[in-house]
Amino acid sequence: MVSPRSRRRRNLRARSILAGEAAAASAEVEAALDTGPDPRVGAFFDVDNTIMQGASIFYLMRGLYRREFFRTRDIARAAWQQAYFRLAGTEDPEHIEQARSSALAFIAGHSVDELEALGEEIFDEAMAHRIWPGTKALAQQHLDRGQRVWLVTAAPVEIAGIIASRLGLTGALGTVAEHRDGIYTGRLIGEMLHGPAKAEALLALAQREQLDLDRCSAYSDSSNDLPMLSLVGDPCAVNPDRKLREHARTHGWRIRDYRTGRRAAKAGLVAAATAGSITAGIAAGLRIRRRHAGGRVRS
Repeated sequence: MVSPRSRRRRNLRARSILAGEAAAASAEVEAALDTGPDPRVGAFFDVDNTIMQGASIFYLMRGLYRREFFRTRDIARAAWQQAYFRLAGTEDPEHIEQARSSALAFIAGHSVDELEALGEEIFDEAMAHRIWPGTKALAQQHLDRGQRVWLVTAAPVEIAGIIASRLGLTGALGTVAEHRDGIYTGRLIGEMLHGPAKAEALLALAQREQLDLDRCSAYSDSSNDLPMLSLVGDPCAVNPDRKLREHARTHGWRIRDYRTGRRAAKAGLVAAATAGSITAGIAAGLRIRRRHAGGRVRS
């Protein structure tokens, strides 16, 4: 008899594969636009704290809040709870799963065109000046060699595409939110593009674009991305957390750190809390928005 834990792991695996395939499919057209002189080699960059200081999805949430998409009271409460769970080491797996499944649901009812237009504004006001020059230079080196470069992030693929376009990159793999007739349903295809789902996205894209992963490169700051980094022949830890730095040193991977010493020291403490906090906060955003729309908000 299959245990509930085994069943849950199988379900998560299936959703990771679905999320990865959806992300790869969404990048297919962008990738085909520029094959370059070395089409079998590519580079993959995580976004948050790798190519950009901070979390892109946080800047998106803040920008949308300022445009009255949702209120902060419930977001702050959920973010604090999630941070506590992660720092205390007592997080509830079902709670995390529910938060991930409802992530990005706050955009339900909005159009794809609307989010993309606002994403352009939010990038200009909150993200452009937070790009790490050193990591941007690494990406440019691959482009100069005639290689294609993709971003790989848990942020919505629409926002990831904007960042990639502004940086002159090939395209982006990101979380794919379901939409019908150009309107978001509030559901994800699979799950957020995080951890194992990123690796599935790379595998799907590599198969579609006939990439030689042994010749490809990948860059990330987080040990959560070890599945992705381990797929390529040239992994690089950028602004790494403690676990990733140790892994990189043990395995002889390249390490690049563009933070100041103080920022680097603080990163290991807050990184684990940040990822879960943002996801839980997004989920809370939809709940307060729906209650408000139905006239059931309690003060």
